[in-house]
Amino acid sequence: MSEPSIRLATLFDDDVQLRPEWQDVPITGLTSDSREVEPGFLFAALSGTYEDGAAYVPQAMERGAAAILTGEDTALPDLPIPVVRYAEPRHGIAIAAARFFDRQPETAIAITGTNGKTSVASFVEQIWRMSGRHAASIGTLGVTGAAYDGKIIHTTPEPVTLHRALDSIARSGTTHVALETSSHGLAQHRVDGVSFSAGAFTNISRDHLDYHASFEDYLNQKLRLFSEVLLPGAHSVVFADTQEAQSVVDTSRARGLKTMTVGARGEDFTLVDSQMKGLGQIITVRHNSHVLDCTVPLVGGFQVSNVLVAMGLAHATGHELPDIIERVGRLNGPSGRLELVGRSRSGGAVFVDFAHTPDALANALQAVRPYVTGRLIVAFGCGGDRDRGKRPQMGSIAARDADVVIVTDDNPRTEDPAFVRAEIMAAVSQALEIGDRATAIHDGIGMLQNGDVLLIAGKGHETGQTIGTRTIPFSDQSVARDALGEGLSDAG
Repeated sequence: MSEPSIRLATLFDDDVQLRPEWQDVPITGLTSDSREVEPGFLFAALSGTYEDGAAYVPQAMERGAAAILTGEDTALPDLPIPVVRYAEPRHGIAIAAARFFDRQPETAIAITGTNGKTSVASFVEQIWRMSGRHAASIGTLGVTGAAYDGKIIHTTPEPVTLHRALDSIARSGTTHVALETSSHGLAQHRVDGVSFSAGAFTNISRDHLDYHASFEDYLNQKLRLFSEVLLPGAHSVVFADTQEAQSVVDTSRARGLKTMTVGARGEDFTLVDSQMKGLGQIITVRHNSHVLDCTVPLVGGFQVSNVLVAMGLAHATGHELPDIIERVGRLNGPSGRLELVGRSRSGGAVFVDFAHTPDALANALQAVRPYVTGRLIVAFGCGGDRDRGKRPQMGSIAARDADVVIVTDDNPRTEDPAFVRAEIMAAVSQALEIGDRATAIHDGIGMLQNGDVLLIAGKGHETGQTIGTRTIPFSDQSVARDALGEGLSDAG
């Protein structure tokens, strides 16, 4: 299906200066990748970490670009096509994308935080769906709950991809969408132009310090959801049991957001009690005059935290507590989030989790510890070309919280895998070092005895492993199931 054509002036705010002769120039598409330019496209020449998009303006024009969007100070020669300048050109392309792809689901929510975004988005999507809504989510798992034939690469897609996806699923009948909103996405203005009804904050801990200048900068980018992206009158849901929660609450209230807090210290959805029950939990929640018990069919205290955030978002989008409680009891966990893959014939259990930060690894290990009557074994690694500072931290956590540690490769990318492992091993010298991840998983499962638990951490739902510049097919779950099926288990 061909894309629509729209006047150049329609794509931008009134304060953007356009010459009269530019205003009616027809635009047939948008991109910030010069290789994707087609005749009639607006090309966004953005300054990136490694390259400056301005260098690709000649290539974009050769391919038929009808206009250029760039920064106010970008040096360009006189061009025979319109040049639109923005103080923040990433905001400009996001607004242009929102106007070019002009349909969005009527209810959209954003979830930010270091950990829990995928689970919260999945839980809210499921609650909406159980309530008869046509719901979807966009994030780490791609587009779920709605048919979309485009490719989602980032947790929070680039604005053209994001707004094309929102437009597509809205036209197909989706009325509710939950969007994972990463710090990269916020820093790069990817979600600007989305009309959010509510936003949520789960937690924050060390992550992405290879990209952000400091932890404070990382937090400030998360706060941008509440200080700039959400419009006054929207809802803000904050998990209160974290040190940084008050900053989010203060920012939300200053913006004029309808702010609610959840958690043991939350004022709106208060966690009164939590008890294990098999591979699930029973929680008691207070909301206004209601005090109700709720079954959470998921492993881990951190999933209780995610459920509380999802309950707040469900309430913010029109659901009452008794209905929410009933639907929470029927939730399924998303792929790769403390997913029970199978049990060995000796009685050991195998879980896969996406934990790839120090805090997430600690939470996952603590979540499965109550189910261990033997040894807790963990197999994990750290990504190459990413924040090196968290490697010894994760090694220390594994040494503290597990009984047996296997250090293996995650996505080494272009770093020497042995060097990445060595930085982890420096903090957990008693660990077993098994570089090949499949071998590490097989060996970990081979160790299992009655009452043991193996946690395979770091990749979760991922179906590829990036080694060098190539991504090869790889799934922790598939490898584990294969190992469990090789006479080691009754899998399932």
